[in-house]
Amino acid sequence: MSAVEALAAALRERILSGEIVPGAPLPEQDLAAAYGVARPTVREAIATLVHEGILRRERNRSAYVPEVTAEDLADLLYARRPLDHAVAAALSGRRVPEADAALDRIAALPAGAPWSEIVREHDLLHDALVAAVGSPRLVRLYAALAAETRLGVAQLQASYPDRDVLVTQHRALLDGIASGDPDAVRQAVDAHIELGWHDLLP
Repeated sequence: MSAVEALAAALRERILSGEIVPGAPLPEQDLAAAYGVARPTVREAIATLVHEGILRRERNRSAYVPEVTAEDLADLLYARRPLDHAVAAALSGRRVPEADAALDRIAALPAGAPWSEIVREHDLLHDALVAAVGSPRLVRLYAALAAETRLGVAQLQASYPDRDVLVTQHRALLDGIASGDPDAVRQAVDAHIELGWHDLLP
């Protein structure tokens, strides 16, 4: 792993664990001093995270974590709901081993595991479902919402003091899709969206 990749990974974990809060500036000079690297390394690591959508950089301002407001989340879910229903309908009656494996890894995480690990496996679970549909265009549409979804999940940490609840919700989603019953599939998607994000919506 290069110095740029290592720094990007360290910052990504801190952001997705909630240690670096939305709006907090990340001056290049401070990061270079804190991590003992050159400023060009910091600049490249920040560029990586800006490209991923979990940092934002504006002219004459240090990079920062964008805030996902309650209104942003409501609009994000408005855009995601039809995509999630399309994915679930296309996979109705099927199991996706990669999604089940990601959920099993979440369930196996120790109680003190960083929230960023849950965010990562949550991403892999949903990415696996979307990829299993076999539509490159659907993958691109979903990827366009991935950064905000990732940041939104990072903010869900306080809503899941018991991580078993998150596992139960996603197990119900995967089981509902696998059931093949249209009503069960639709209800599983709606329950996943409404239960998972309810506390953060306006």
